[in-house]
Amino acid sequence: MKLLEEMIVKYGKVYPNDVLKIDSFLNHQIDVNLFFEIGKEFKEIFKDCKPTKILTIEASGIAIAFVTATFFDNCPVVFAKKDGALNMFHDTYHADETSYTRGSKKYVEVSREYLCKDDNVLIIDDFLANGEALNCLLDICRQAKCNVLGCGIVACKTYQPGLERIKKQGYRVECLAKIKSMNDGIEFE
Repeated sequence: MKLLEEMIVKYGKVYPNDVLKIDSFLNHQIDVNLFFEIGKEFKEIFKDCKPTKILTIEASGIAIAFVTATFFDNCPVVFAKKDGALNMFHDTYHADETSYTRGSKKYVEVSREYLCKDDNVLIIDDFLANGEALNCLLDICRQAKCNVLGCGIVACKTYQPGLERIKKQGYRVECLAKIKSMNDGIEFE
């Protein structure tokens, strides 16, 4: 997605330990016009899919999933909550995620009330590096025995293992911006 790549080059900041900071438009501050275009692009990519739920993980994925859902007939958005919220009451599907940017392990969960075997799920998230968050969401879908239609990712570092890790499991993964290198500036595939 050309507009997204331009935003990443213009506003993205590369930090030590291979961290790309694009929070000025993607998750700390949100560029609403860009999100509208992202949602439209995911609809075009997954036009053959008819999700009954869009699944993401808090917090960064929620806004992207919400906008994307508007293009899929306002399909419900479900998000995995982190670290055992008191209002979850333990009737959940759950998995452990090790955050790349935070360097810590998080417990994520989804109420069994919101995912079931009859659901056709489209997973939407902001970033894919090592694949921990996405793998967590897929694990939760396996527990719920729902059908995963595909995974839509806004930005992906293709040189890190996450994309191939998920594809090897047989899942369709579509990335809007595929970053192949950040050594001498940000380069895309």
